[in-house]
Formats: sequence, structure tokens, C-alpha cells
Amino acid sequence: MSGWGETVGRLAGGAATLLGLWGEPGAVHLAVLEGAPPLPLGGWGEGVARSAPPSPRPSPASGRGGVGVAGGATGATIRHLIRPCPDGHYPAISRVHPAALRLERTVRDLYGLDPIGLPDTRPWLAHGAHPTAYPFLPVEGADLHQVPVGPVHAGIIEPGHFRFTCDGETVVRLEQRLGYAHKGVEALLAGADLTVAARIAGRICGDSTVAYALAFARATEAACGAAPPPRAVWLRALAAELERLANHLGDVGGICNDAAFALMLAHCAVLREQVLRTASACFGHRLMMDAVVPGGMAVDLAEDGAARLGALVGDVRTRFARLVALYDGTASLQDRTVGTGIVTADLAARFGAGGYVGRASGRDFDARRSPGYPPYDRLAFDIPTRTEGDVNARVWIRIEEIKQSLRLVEQILDRLPSGPVRAALPEAAGEGIALVEGFRGDVLAWVRMDGDRVVRAHLRDPSWFQWPLLEAAAEGNIIADFPLCNKSFNCAYSGHDL
Repeated sequence: MSGWGETVGRLAGGAATLLGLWGEPGAVHLAVLEGAPPLPLGGWGEGVARSAPPSPRPSPASGRGGVGVAGGATGATIRHLIRPCPDGHYPAISRVHPAALRLERTVRDLYGLDPIGLPDTRPWLAHGAHPTAYPFLPVEGADLHQVPVGPVHAGIIEPGHFRFTCDGETVVRLEQRLGYAHKGVEALLAGADLTVAARIAGRICGDSTVAYALAFARATEAACGAAPPPRAVWLRALAAELERLANHLGDVGGICNDAAFALMLAHCAVLREQVLRTASACFGHRLMMDAVVPGGMAVDLAEDGAARLGALVGDVRTRFARLVALYDGTASLQDRTVGTGIVTADLAARFGAGGYVGRASGRDFDARRSPGYPPYDRLAFDIPTRTEGDVNARVWIRIEEIKQSLRLVEQILDRLPSGPVRAALPEAAGEGIALVEGFRGDVLAWVRMDGDRVVRAHLRDPSWFQWPLLEAAAEGNIIADFPLCNKSFNCAYSGHDL
């Protein structure tokens, strides 16, 4: 099925999942995932695409253009369309698919393209000269009161505003205001040479630098029609799993700390630090920033890296098992996490929520498996899911993913091929799109290349489809439980704000 209108219809009917919506001067882009759900181990698609040099824009009536992706054995397909907007407007997708709402408001802010029929016409990323004048939704009810939190918070965290409407201690509505960390990323990427653009991409969201660099590199390689050396493919997966380990360990401790169980935070912080120090010893940087580059890897695994990683896996596996038993056996902790901050399966599916947010609510999706990308087609791993959709479920998804990442690190080390870690990319004109699995969920990257320059690029954080669900999860809970809900989501501010 082709065509803009038909694709939007599939979104509205639940036959496709929204991956991204972004703009450029005079046109709006749409990316969706279509096809079968993830299959058991063994099936994968490239998760990337290549096109010929940019052709003339299609007519608005056709809604066709951009990059299409042929699905692999999973049957999943990434479909990318470009709709020209010669008159500066297009039909709002959010009228029939609410997950597009904030993306459309952003396209309006950044490129002046007006979605006709937009249900909420307030700005999103653009704060203007008077950011405090944002028109929050009105409050009606004699017994209701509002509690504003942020954008400056007590901890050393990123800025975001949360406006609570409460009846006593119970939250009846939460409204977010984001965009305080807007950096003009797409303008910085436009026209940048590939080396500079890759460094920018890896810094959009610091705790996901490997995931962002990998998505950007794969999209760039697809645009150029090139492939990294086999050893680089496996080293990229190794770095991605180390990043996943470090963040999940930090999150498990942080969630418990927000329930006043600081002991878990202390022990998880020690394990996280071990992962970061090992990453530094193996790849030259604690966060492995700039390790993944277009064409492969900037650095090879250190000579003693395999031994260090083997020791890390054994130590973390043993010590973390004790912490899991402690979490599961502490009734006062379970009292805070079980049944708190529930996201329904229907809501997670309609918003296409990825990562632990989606999987804790029954959405069985992982970009490593579907559409998939190497070397995960040759690795054995499980995708944990739960159905409760509460804070406790999101903790357990992280626990199980830590176990799977340890398992994956062992397999990668056992099967790591020899050879070079970087290949030169040919200068070409084309477009590429890639979807990779970061620790929060799927990261989307689209790149248009011309020689060694990035004409335009867009990267989409998984938080775009998770932040709205946090508003729903907070409703009906006491306001004192919001830190638990918030940390169990751990949405990105910088990655979202672009």
C-alpha cells in the first residue's frame, strides 16, 4: 500500500506504527513501521535503506517519495514518505492518530508548516520571548489545586516543567512542558561534513551516545551504499550492550532510591561504575562517545578487553542476582512499586511506545529483532515482556534485560571476528534510514547525503512516544509517587528537545 493518505489510514487503523514525523523547508516527512510482529530468533531485516540521489519532489497528491525499506524475514518494513507543502500546510495526522500530535507541533515550530486540523495549536519546542506565558489547560473544580514543578529541579537533572492538578493528594491531571533543552540540532547537522555531523549525533543524548551514533552511522552507510567491516559490526553490538547495562543498572538503583530504599542505589551505582570503567578501558571513553562512526569503529577493542569484559560479566551476574533477591523480598519496596503508574497495553500499542515502557505493558517489540540488524540475527537473546504496566513491571523488564545483555556480551566475545574495524565510505548522493535499539527503546535516524556532507538529517528519541504516556500513568496516583513513576520511565529531555 502506497500513498500518504493510505499510510495515515493504516496508522489510524492500527495496521502501522508511527516511527517519526519531521520537517524540512517546504516538505514534511513520515516514517512508519508496517508488517508482521517480531518473529522468533533467526529473522531479521537490515533496518536501513538506500535510495538513489534525491529525485524531484513528488506531487502532493501522490504522497510518495523518500526512502523505502524492504523487510527481512520478519516481514517488517520501514516506510518513509515525503509530502511537499508548497502552500505551507498539510492535513494533520494527529486528528486520527494522537501519537503524532507533539511531532506536528514541533514541525510547526521549527519549519512553519501548518497541520490543518491540529487538535492542539499551542507551540511545543518554541518557547518564544515569554516562555512563562505558556497556556496550560484550564482547571475547573472547587476542590482542585495546581502544583507546578520545574523546570529547575532540586537534583542535577535536565529541565522540564510538570503542572499537576490535584484533588487532595491525588493527581487528576498532569501536563508537561518540555523544550528547555532545545539546541537546534537539525540546523547544526544541515550542511555539516560527515565527521562533524557524526560527533553532533553522538551528543544529542549523552546517556545514549552509542545508540545515536549507531543509528546515524547505519543511516549514513545506507545512503552511501557501504557496509562496515564484520569486526566493527560485532564491536558496535558490544558497545551497545555495555551502554544498556550501565543505564539499566543505574535506573534500577534510582527507582529504588525514589522509594527511599537507598541501599539498592548504592549497590547498583557500584556495578554501574564497574561497567563504565570497563568501557573506558576497552574503548577509551566511559560512555564510549565517538567510538561508533560511519564506516565502522574509531577504535578497536583494547588488547586486554576480552579478559576485562569476561571478568565484568561474571562479577555483575553474581552480585546483581543478590540485589534482585533483595528487591523482590522487600515488602515495603514492593508496596510502592506494584500497582503504581500503570500504562495500559492499548495505550502503549497506540503510541508505539518502545523499550521497557512498551514491553512492561505487553508490547513485544525490539528493533534488534524487528526489523532487525546484524549481528543480532546470529545471537540468541530473549525479549522480556510483562502485562502489568506498572513501576514494578518496568523494573523487572530492566532486570531481565540486564541478564540478556550479559548473555549477549559473552556471545559476542566468543564469536568476535578478526580484521579491520573501519572502511572508507564512498562519496555519494542519497538517503538512508535506520532504526536501532537503545536502552530506552528504538532510535530512528534519517540522513540525506551529498558527497561527504550531510544535506539534512533527523534523529528521533524513543522518549517522544513515552513522555505522553507518563501523563496518563500519573493520573489517579498520589503526587508523592510521581518521582517513582517518572524515574521508571526515565525519559530523555535532551534527546527529545533536539
